[in-house]
Amino acid sequence: MARGDAVRAAPLRVLVVEDDDGIARSMARGLQRAGYVAQVVGTGEAALAAAPADVVLLDLGLPDMDGVEVCRRLRMRSDAVIIVVTARGEEGDRVVALDEGADDYLVKPFGLAELLARIRAVLRRVTPSGSVVFAHGPVSVDPRTRRVTVNGAEIALTPKEFDILECLAADPGRVVTRQELLERVWDANWYGPTKVLDVHIAALRRKLGVDGLVETVYGRGFRLGDLAAGGPQPGAAG
Repeated sequence: MARGDAVRAAPLRVLVVEDDDGIARSMARGLQRAGYVAQVVGTGEAALAAAPADVVLLDLGLPDMDGVEVCRRLRMRSDAVIIVVTARGEEGDRVVALDEGADDYLVKPFGLAELLARIRAVLRRVTPSGSVVFAHGPVSVDPRTRRVTVNGAEIALTPKEFDILECLAADPGRVVTRQELLERVWDANWYGPTKVLDVHIAALRRKLGVDGLVETVYGRGFRLGDLAAGGPQPGAAG
């Protein structure tokens, strides 16, 4: 992905460069659940030989070469987002990696939610406003064209339905409160019935037709569910 170019509606490709097979598999599963296409390699040479990716998650402790050297060589040939994910937490290691072209630096152990948030944050920085396409499972949301697809088929939504989905898709898994949705989709000074939100949520679920996608978190708000986990999580209802 060249920086400044619009992101395609197709899922973004993430290259996981990690020699610990358990960590690599866990990261790949989480990325795939979040709508990315994940490829895993375990060495620096394999990373340099891999097909071009949009995002590279790079461990520094690789068995064949230092990850900083891999970072430097990747940056020379590619504009891909590079996020270092490593157990090395010293300031000097961070400085060297960032100076060699890394866009962000994440120290192990870390949670999947933080990793996904870091990816989204870097993508927002390196792509024009409104050009990032949000992907979650089979659903793709393009804020620039205001198009929504499910498994590649375009779904017609009303402006309010689209705005609700965009709010949820911008940070999958995060609970967006009812008040936040009302303020962002309607108006900060909205004084009408809050039931209008439930009506639009029901219509959105019906049109998308994806079970467990838009979850209700009782007493709090709504979120996009983990579709790979087999349905709504405890304390939520789809």
